[in-house]
Amino acid sequence: MQLRNVTPADVDAYVRMRCDPLMMAELGGPLPRDRMPDKVRRDAIEAAADVSWIKMIVPDPDAPDVVAASVTIWSHEADDGPLSEIGWMILPPFQGRGLGKRAARTLLERARDEDRWGIVHAFPATSNGASNGICRSLGFRFIAEQNVTFADHVLRTNHWSIDPHTTLKPA
Repeated sequence: MQLRNVTPADVDAYVRMRCDPLMMAELGGPLPRDRMPDKVRRDAIEAAADVSWIKMIVPDPDAPDVVAASVTIWSHEADDGPLSEIGWMILPPFQGRGLGKRAARTLLERARDEDRWGIVHAFPATSNGASNGICRSLGFRFIAEQNVTFADHVLRTNHWSIDPHTTLKPA
């Protein structure tokens, strides 16, 4: 598995992840396809500037054009100040292979090694068993169920947090 920064050439992968009703079922539904080129462009700028870690998951480095998923750590403002958040999306043909867990672990290990991002939070939907399982298996601490707004939809999520320096479980 390889992680690489998102680039402007990743529009197709974003469309497959973010505009598909199945992929977006727990995130309020598919996003508009016509907004993806601009979203990818903005994300590529943030990734290149190292403002956010927006990574595309390439399962086989010998096939660099095959993107299976994405994993991201970014910071945003929350009610009580800045918050670092991690999230991932795995395309259906690649689900169940451990890519999401390995990619999330890789970014959390990097966050620990670079002493960046502090406490990292995750907000998978309460019904998303796979993502909640990744949180548990990596050593995230469950905080509470809470409502989160994403793309103008209020979602019921599980709020998890991890300190990569102290609670990231070994591989």
